[in-house]
Amino acid sequence: MKVTIDLNADLGESYGRWVLGDDEAMLDVVTSANIACGFHAGDPAVLLSACRMAAKRGVAIGAQVGYRDLPGFGRRFIDVDPAELTAEVVYQIAALDGLARAAGTRVRYVKPHGALYNAVVTHEAQAGAVVEGIRLAGQDLAVLGLPGSILLQAAGEAGLPTVAEAFADRGYTPAGTLVPRSAPGAVLHDPEEVAARVVRLAVSGTVRAVDGSEVSVTAQSVCVHGDSPGAVGMATAVREALSAAGVRVAPFAPESP
Repeated sequence: MKVTIDLNADLGESYGRWVLGDDEAMLDVVTSANIACGFHAGDPAVLLSACRMAAKRGVAIGAQVGYRDLPGFGRRFIDVDPAELTAEVVYQIAALDGLARAAGTRVRYVKPHGALYNAVVTHEAQAGAVVEGIRLAGQDLAVLGLPGSILLQAAGEAGLPTVAEAFADRGYTPAGTLVPRSAPGAVLHDPEEVAARVVRLAVSGTVRAVDGSEVSVTAQSVCVHGDSPGAVGMATAVREALSAAGVRVAPFAPESP
């Protein structure tokens, strides 16, 4: 059976005159777009434009929900009340879905952003709040997150589709977790090295940890960062290497027939 993998990236994060990343170029490479919802980044015009470009290319749209933290780009943990967080998740999904439908498509999955993504790996209350928000938003939305996280466990228990993801350019510890960004080896910068490890991950389900050991990582989607220097070149190298290895690249949440 031919191996299939999804490529996702964070997009729609520009705001007003502040431009972050090249959404159009990235959408020519990835198969799923984690589009901001206005809380950590993105203004309505930027988000609508990203949805339109994604719809034109058949790229699946995901709502990238986050803390209400524009100044901190959603990268600061906020000890928000679970009931409030649930309401904010519903709000963000609904806002982006309205823009997606205006572009002729709809939101198909949800992925937390930044500090919220990290929090719901282990924070039971916030993971539960996010899952409840997704459930209330309806549409049988899939949940994209880190393998082994409380988020995916809670989503599965709630009957929501779950999708485990890996990171193309992030270092892994021997325990299979991501190396903290403040530690050596946290981020890889060589496109050829990153492309080779993604092929290995897709084909064998393993990555090499920072200590040289082999780590088992099961993932249906791989995140390629859209806002780092050389992001488009890195993503292109990954996709070309996957195709050359005979790996099919396709969205995990495609449009319904």
